[in-house]
Amino acid sequence: MSAIIEIKNLTKRFKKRIAVNNINFNIEDGEIFGLVGPNGAGKTTTMRMLVTLLKPDQGEILVGGYSIRKKPNDVRRQIGFMPDSFGVYGDMTVQEYLDFFGACYKVHPQQRVRLITDLLDLVDLGHRRDDMVDTLSTGLKQRLGLARVLIHDPSILVLDEPASGLDPRARVEIRELLLEVARLGKTILFSSHILADVGELCSRVGIIEDGKLVALGTLQQLSEHVMPHRQLHIGLLNRKEEAQSMLQSMPGVSEVRAVENGRISLEVDFSGDDEAIHQLLAKLLEQGLPIIHFSEESNNLEEVFMRTTKGIVS
Repeated sequence: MSAIIEIKNLTKRFKKRIAVNNINFNIEDGEIFGLVGPNGAGKTTTMRMLVTLLKPDQGEILVGGYSIRKKPNDVRRQIGFMPDSFGVYGDMTVQEYLDFFGACYKVHPQQRVRLITDLLDLVDLGHRRDDMVDTLSTGLKQRLGLARVLIHDPSILVLDEPASGLDPRARVEIRELLLEVARLGKTILFSSHILADVGELCSRVGIIEDGKLVALGTLQQLSEHVMPHRQLHIGLLNRKEEAQSMLQSMPGVSEVRAVENGRISLEVDFSGDDEAIHQLLAKLLEQGLPIIHFSEESNNLEEVFMRTTKGIVS
């Protein structure tokens, strides 16, 4: 894949405050990229510069090869932007709302009819096309907003907190909808405070804090960087001391801890690969130890985020 978005030495100041501080990263064509960080970290400012609503003080962004400084109109044609809070025209029907934005983007009237039908089917709002926009729930308005940003068939979607304020079911539905949009070949950049959504959706994640990009990579890469040891959980019927002693003598094991959780459990910090984990388990079973549970702790984005950030804002 090639980079469709290139962010180079990007900096933005508001008076004496540096909101975005010399950040650099690329987004590949067709990927879902998540930008996460504390409130005030610089996520929204970065997105607003990307979609040409703010001018950077230093640095450059190239979108499909076009500069946001020199070719802003060419950039805008490639991007569909949904801010974290967007107003809707409540006195229009759902169909009229999309027709209005289709006209704004100069989509031909005959094309708009079919396009609106396809978009409403995509976001599962076809049965509400004649309803007034202000009668829709927050989740359905988010769906409508997603249909709106697709009306001019952009290659890139930039979504600022698309699941903000949604109930759990609506969050799952929006997540599934974003995956469906990605399958259409769109590149998606979105920010979110809901780290579970980012972890499940994104091929790569950038963590921003105090205006700086403090981590970048896949969840696996970030996990390995901040937590180099794998953590194993072992449950036994008995013979805890024997198991603990045996584990401490095995290669790759750095620490063994007994866990008080109502049964005999051990936590093991381990630095081996999958084959080494298999060998470790095989040796325990060879000794006839009564193992009733054996698993590896799956590192999640929340743990990576907490270990990477310091809780400061720009």
